[in-house]
Amino acid sequence: MLKKIPYKKCIIMAAILICAYFFGGGIAMLVQVYAKDTIKAEENWGLGFPTEGQPPKANTTADELKKYDSYYIGDTGKKVIYLTFDAGYENGNMPAILDALKKHNAHATFFVVGNFINTSPELLKRIVAEGNQVGNHTYNHPNMSSIASKEAFEKELGGVEKAYEEITGQKMTKYYRPPQGKYSVHNLEMAKELGYKTFFWSLAYVDWLQDKQPTKEAAFKKLLGRIHPGAIVLLHSTSKTNAEILDELLTKWEGMGYTFGTLDDLVKASSSK
Repeated sequence: MLKKIPYKKCIIMAAILICAYFFGGGIAMLVQVYAKDTIKAEENWGLGFPTEGQPPKANTTADELKKYDSYYIGDTGKKVIYLTFDAGYENGNMPAILDALKKHNAHATFFVVGNFINTSPELLKRIVAEGNQVGNHTYNHPNMSSIASKEAFEKELGGVEKAYEEITGQKMTKYYRPPQGKYSVHNLEMAKELGYKTFFWSLAYVDWLQDKQPTKEAAFKKLLGRIHPGAIVLLHSTSKTNAEILDELLTKWEGMGYTFGTLDDLVKASSSK
């Protein structure tokens, strides 16, 4: 026997349905909003730089991201830079990048995909041997915000973990960067459940187009003008420009009073607050 719904409750429910129909696209929208398995809308990581030399405005706040063990910037009161590279494949520029890092005693985190690990095992070993860290950029570099199930999400990250361990004999640090900065809150929750910390960035520039590489002058304009305390810098290891300027760039940043930290340092400092 069906339970009788109180009259006042019926009125409230009817009002909600009417509002949903006229102002939100109908009953279907209401069902979608409250469905337990609905994936939250896709997000694209974005930044705005209103003031030169100051931290940018991001999609969300550092405090909000921290709920999901996620980061995009470090301590904005300290002139420390966190260097990160996204490595999808090797095209001859990685050795020069590693040489520059070694010269400056700077350690970076390289977020790698399956292709890089499988085709460049010796470079992977060099990255690790020289004190750099390797993070997870997914096996196939898909739009992770479109992945609904935890099983599929875990498969993308697990593929990189397995390949990394087979080459290096070490367990991978569980640091993750979403390809193209595409994510959803659901993604961040799944990554956290898998023990991962997610890293976005607070400084990057268009350096990944192989047939349209930025000039040295254009690169310095962005990377020097927008550097700021606590910056997590994203560069692509496939960039010819990055390989050519990195030594000079690190020298210039040092001349501005910056030092280089690691993501481990950032996480440790954030955890102590």
